Amino acid sequence: MKNSKLFWLLSLVLVLSAFLAACGGGGDSSSETSTEKETETEEGTTESGASGEPDAEQVLNLMESAEIPSMDSAIAEDSVAFNILNNVNEGLYRLNQENIAEPAIAEGEPTISEDGLTYTFKLRDAKWDNGEPVTAQDFVFSWQRAIDPATGSPYGPYMMAGTLKNADKIAAGDMDKAELGVKAVDEKTLEVTLERPTPYFLSLMSFGTFYPQNEKFVTEKGDAYASNSENLLSNGPFKLANWDGTGLTWSLEKNPEYWDAETVKLDTINVDVVKEPATAVNLYNSGEKDRAGLSGEFALQYADNEEVVKELEPTIFYLKFNQERNGEKTPLANVNIRKAIAMAFNKQDLVDVVLANGSLPANYLVPTEFTFDENNKDFREVNGNEMLAFNAEEAKKLWAQGLEEEGLTEVSLELLGGDTETAKAMDEYMKAQLEENLEGLTVKLKAVPFGVRLELDEKQDYEIQTSGWGPDYQDPMTFIDLFVTGSSHNHMGYSNEEFDKLIEQAKGELAQDAAGRWNAMAEAEKIMLEEDAAIAPIYQRGLMSLQKPYVHDIASHPFGGDYSYKWAYISGKE
Repeated sequence: MKNSKLFWLLSLVLVLSAFLAACGGGGDSSSETSTEKETETEEGTTESGASGEPDAEQVLNLMESAEIPSMDSAIAEDSVAFNILNNVNEGLYRLNQENIAEPAIAEGEPTISEDGLTYTFKLRDAKWDNGEPVTAQDFVFSWQRAIDPATGSPYGPYMMAGTLKNADKIAAGDMDKAELGVKAVDEKTLEVTLERPTPYFLSLMSFGTFYPQNEKFVTEKGDAYASNSENLLSNGPFKLANWDGTGLTWSLEKNPEYWDAETVKLDTINVDVVKEPATAVNLYNSGEKDRAGLSGEFALQYADNEEVVKELEPTIFYLKFNQERNGEKTPLANVNIRKAIAMAFNKQDLVDVVLANGSLPANYLVPTEFTFDENNKDFREVNGNEMLAFNAEEAKKLWAQGLEEEGLTEVSLELLGGDTETAKAMDEYMKAQLEENLEGLTVKLKAVPFGVRLELDEKQDYEIQTSGWGPDYQDPMTFIDLFVTGSSHNHMGYSNEEFDKLIEQAKGELAQDAAGRWNAMAEAEKIMLEEDAAIAPIYQRGLMSLQKPYVHDIASHPFGGDYSYKWAYISGKE
């Protein structure tokens, strides 16, 4: 077994090496796989506080690894869209270069009622790119539209239910959207009423689902709204241009109407979708692109390059186990079969050889170095990093037990994944590991474009899916409550009453009990992983990218949009 595994790994390296030689160098601007609020890009990291001043043409040339599924902030659910929305729009708050949520369209900090339920925001004099003012009603309209069941927003109910007053009842169709806890007191005063105290509420206000929308413009455009760059309005640092709604190229242009336009140095950002790793680094090396993500053999080749930048992201990738497909139970409804698969692949080899970009093996859901308690203790210290760890022998026993319980001798399962080169390489590795360590298992790979994978997930039309999550706000809950019964991310038939109860307690009676809330979330994580193996964690993503030395002050964020270009500039380019 050991020798065959080593042979496979060496073969992969040789294949990637040959690919590199054939293409004259290469890299990966794609993510290893897609996530729901997906980090579908692997470009660059922060270079804050760089010296120098803008002294060249202020044009930045970048790559994305997937098309834009939607630019409607009520419909967006992936990292490509949220990354662009973060740069062409702005909410009450924005993450700054130090990743602290600070007032943006809000003129300052809100007034908060004594019970912590009512927030009153004063808005600054901001404008849409057509010159119209951004008003409190724009927020009311946008939030009501996102929670309205008729809109079909994947994020509105998830982000608002249990947080904004009446949001859960509206999402369920039991109350009119006008009853949502948001009100325009006047043109520049917005009052928000919460369902219960929410410790992370202000960081939520920087997230894309809470951006305003101009009611008149959206209504006039109807079904054409957000279908291309001509049918969009921006109130952020840039405007989206040259996007036809489906194409592989677009650009961001400086928005002269932005309230803080004097801070914005870049005039244009040109973006092309590039899915092949070799092509991405070729474009970087030729000077056509200013950043390129690296993984696998390309990360190994460029590891010591002086233009490489590295970071550890709070993004977790995992296998989703669908327990019911097309109304029928799948073999994955058996907990021992799920546990066997979760423990049957070597995560260390995966991150060292297939990815090779600084990613960490993950036996957890909440990332390390992401959230800390009042004593500055990492959340990971509570449950550690040993749940569902690689153990081939234990996996074999659980597999045999699960097959016996189901009356099966062999099983064929489909593994749904992305269509980028790195995603395909990772899924090939998973197939080899699972088939080697679990006798009688056949894994059929299905590689599809990012948007198609999102559609199949929503329809619950898959068996195993390579998926993942990047946080929406800085709190463990942004990962843990994904898997409560009926959640918009839980398209896999998983349900556990004890797990659901702990989440409800953490959001309700324990909301203002920091220690009790922390422990409830930790126990919930342990139940869904250690007891239920609802998902199989794979790795926490590290990023390794090539970035031109003349590119400065791109801000990288742990949640919301991946990057902000508001402060970026070009300096020192020859």
